[in-house]
Amino acid sequence: MIEIIRQLLYSDAGSDFNNCVLLVFRILLAFELFRVHGLKKFRVENGEREHVPNPLHLPDKLNGMMATLADTVAPFLVMIGIGTRLVVLPIIGVTAIGYFVVHRHDNAEVRDVPYMYTLCFLFILCMGAGTISADHYLYSILTQ
Repeated sequence: MIEIIRQLLYSDAGSDFNNCVLLVFRILLAFELFRVHGLKKFRVENGEREHVPNPLHLPDKLNGMMATLADTVAPFLVMIGIGTRLVVLPIIGVTAIGYFVVHRHDNAEVRDVPYMYTLCFLFILCMGAGTISADHYLYSILTQ
């Protein structure tokens, strides 16, 4: 059980500087996802909310809920660094589907946005949140 907790919560980028860079990267990336894609979920233009593509033909409410959570709630949890390795999974899922399914026939200028988000959040999945995060604090409490 301790090994699972360690795999999920513990991460150290090697130095204080690297951990600070990881913190800034996490915050700026997650904030941009929320600002650009999350806020669109609440805007009403021409009397209608944003249309969320449903390429996997999931029930509409489930599809909308997953996209909304991945673009609104998950970025805030990534910024705080709580449950980071688990929280990035729905973000990666939504952005990867955007790249591989929704925009597969679009030109490179359109496809590069979900591609870059997917790569960046995969990096965070691999690296974890670093030592400046709620994950690190939780790990230190649980392993005392």
